[in-house]
Amino acid sequence: MRVLNDSLEIAAAAGEELGVSEWVTVSQERIDQFADATGDRQWIHVDPERAADGPFGSTIAHGYLTLSMLPFLGAQVFAFAGDVARVNYGMNKVRFVTPVRVGSKIRDRVVLADVKDTDKGQHVTLEHTIEIKGEDKPACIAETLTLLMASA
Repeated sequence: MRVLNDSLEIAAAAGEELGVSEWVTVSQERIDQFADATGDRQWIHVDPERAADGPFGSTIAHGYLTLSMLPFLGAQVFAFAGDVARVNYGMNKVRFVTPVRVGSKIRDRVVLADVKDTDKGQHVTLEHTIEIKGEDKPACIAETLTLLMASA
């Protein structure tokens, strides 16, 4: 795991790949729990029998499930040290490129794309590429924005 210890170290890492998370299996149980939490119970996600005859040959993870795993996967890759508040500021771009079939293994490749100093702290742009083991194209590419604010 890459630890960025202060604002100068964070700024110096702009443009660098921070690392890659461990592989995580996307189980039907995880998909079902996400469906229950969000109310999105579309059959391509939660009905294995019907999905076997569907366009993907099995159930697939929700795109937003894949996206929601960024904090978990990213925490395996990097950390901002010190007494800093880390606030989700938004996203510039998200693309769901390849469906994640049930039982697939995914991981997160993270690049610290940009850092801008503001009066509130540092705006950090992170590029996340969610890779699927054995697939040529990623599941998801997301550019996230984080605001780092020092404690008062």
